[in-house]
Amino acid sequence: MASSCLFTSESVTEGHPDKICDQISDTILDALLSDDPTSRVAAEVVVNTGLVLITGEISTKAHHINYANLVRKKIAEIGYTDAENGFSANSCAVMIALDEQSPDIAKGVDEAMEKREGLESDAALEAIGAGDQGIMFGFACDETPEMMPMPIALAHRIARQLAAVRKSGEIPYLRPDGKTQVTVLYENGKPVGIDTILVSTQHAPTVHGVSDEQEIQAIIKTDLWQKVVQPTFVDTIVIPDDRTRFLVNPTGKFVIGGPQGDAGLTGRKIIVDTYGGYARHGGGAFSGKDPTKVDRSAAYACRYVAKNIVAAGLATKCELQVSYAIGVARPTSLTVETFGTGTVSDEVLLHLVKDNFDLRPAAIIKNFDLQHLPGQRNGRFYQNVAAYGHFGRNDLDLPWEKTDKVDILRKAL
Repeated sequence: MASSCLFTSESVTEGHPDKICDQISDTILDALLSDDPTSRVAAEVVVNTGLVLITGEISTKAHHINYANLVRKKIAEIGYTDAENGFSANSCAVMIALDEQSPDIAKGVDEAMEKREGLESDAALEAIGAGDQGIMFGFACDETPEMMPMPIALAHRIARQLAAVRKSGEIPYLRPDGKTQVTVLYENGKPVGIDTILVSTQHAPTVHGVSDEQEIQAIIKTDLWQKVVQPTFVDTIVIPDDRTRFLVNPTGKFVIGGPQGDAGLTGRKIIVDTYGGYARHGGGAFSGKDPTKVDRSAAYACRYVAKNIVAAGLATKCELQVSYAIGVARPTSLTVETFGTGTVSDEVLLHLVKDNFDLRPAAIIKNFDLQHLPGQRNGRFYQNVAAYGHFGRNDLDLPWEKTDKVDILRKAL
């Protein structure tokens, strides 16, 4: 990173069309795993004006899964309950076009599962291969309490607060669709200022009885600054100042939004889901995929490793890359990068990771309890991370966000 530079990350609210799809996909996943923890799921969702299409591949022993009811309940929870918005839980059409998973793809996992007793023995962990090939990254840094890059951490906080004041009625004219963006000023690799904050939020045609576009924008800007932005920075060291630009709905208004304004698709917000572009990404989306898919589970494991390294004080930035071959348990490669911030060499850290973290897919599933059993977690888990990021979620109890390896890593050195 240059001695002085700007870096920007964005987030989206749960009412964004793509995020609607991610949440529906993961709601389906939660329901299937709650009934049958061995379900193989690749649930894709498309939304458009008045339409939800569920497609993909699902193999499960789960019974009585009412996909349409799951969809409508989730859409209502997000906030689309008024047909005048062009999209509503009660009036949208729900179409289902599902196939079973290809036996050629499932082979690397299913055969091993049939021969072994679950995930109880090391032999089983060794026999169960990755559900697909691919590369995954994990990252952590010391810029925020979440151990996330500051731009994406702040963008998520603002997006969550934007949804909170909408749902509470504190800002009654807001509608579910929205995007946030934060530009942070860095000097010598450290965040020192907030250059720009951008919020685009869907709203009602009239605001407090006002219909003039300029007046509406002024009202929204004032409300958002006082009730969304300022509360976000209450406990932060780097805060906006008189040089910070604050942009709201730059085109002037944002009335037509959600699926009426733009079609949505599962897996189109992979940078929002991860590190806001600050760290590298392997390219695979998370939502709708059961944990045998290493796109998801291994990315969680990489975050866990990187976060524990930073939390242990062994580096201020850490990125981990791992790769897998379909049907093969052990990673085909593993790389640690600390960007010159490590207290020991990256080679030493690599050996430390190999000695203290089990990155075999079945071990990740077991250690994180990713195939949650019936009745656990109230049937909700994956849908909770489908909006506002899968990492740095201090508001949720996520196994890959724990720093329970810190003492082990310190003692090993």
